[in-house]
Amino acid sequence: MQAVILAGGLGTRQRPATEAIPKAMISVAGKPFLDHQLQLLRENGIDEIVLCVGYLGEVIEKHVGNGRAFGVDVLYSWDGPELLGPAGALKRASGLVQDRFFVTYGDAYLRAPYQRVMRTLSSVGKLGLMTVYRNEGRFGASDVETRGGLVTRYDKHATGKGLKWINFGLSAFRREALDVIPSGRPCGEEEFYGELIEKRQLAAFEVRERFFEIGTPASLAEFEKFVEGRQSRATSHRT
Repeated sequence: MQAVILAGGLGTRQRPATEAIPKAMISVAGKPFLDHQLQLLRENGIDEIVLCVGYLGEVIEKHVGNGRAFGVDVLYSWDGPELLGPAGALKRASGLVQDRFFVTYGDAYLRAPYQRVMRTLSSVGKLGLMTVYRNEGRFGASDVETRGGLVTRYDKHATGKGLKWINFGLSAFRREALDVIPSGRPCGEEEFYGELIEKRQLAAFEVRERFFEIGTPASLAEFEKFVEGRQSRATSHRT
């Protein structure tokens, strides 16, 4: 299986840490966040990664290389002089993606049933699938509405009844889904998902494990606490 990691953003909420390194390279429990993410993906059967990079992407490429040291094959797609946004970066990488592939973010650590998610995409007959978590406002603002197995609304800035879910951060697509993304200009994820929602082509898949991300100093500290706790339990088990 293949996963595209969107890791080209500026990481402004993590400055000054991201003035010299991209957000995906911030240290967590002694090693870059991206190392933790690649290990998680490999453990879930993903053996090819497309890294969409932009801001300070050379730091990521120098560290990861071809990916063999992490047990995966890594390809790179570069934003170019203008940052294209999540969907724009995905469009630029369209020549590298397989017929079916995952998309996730360079600051997200997502425990999910990856193989079942991909099987579901194949079985529902839709162009895309968004994993969702029943959030009820616990981990940030809920931004997704679902009905009948489909995502019917995705709005990162709205509040109101029906928005009980949050975008978990892992999606799966057929390559044809990228045809709805405009070429040659920046494009955000809401525009891309909105096109699929309008066409009734975005399925919903519930994930029950909470997500972790490192977008802010507070969420980074929370994830580091999770990693250190897991390492401590592993050490206790071995002894």
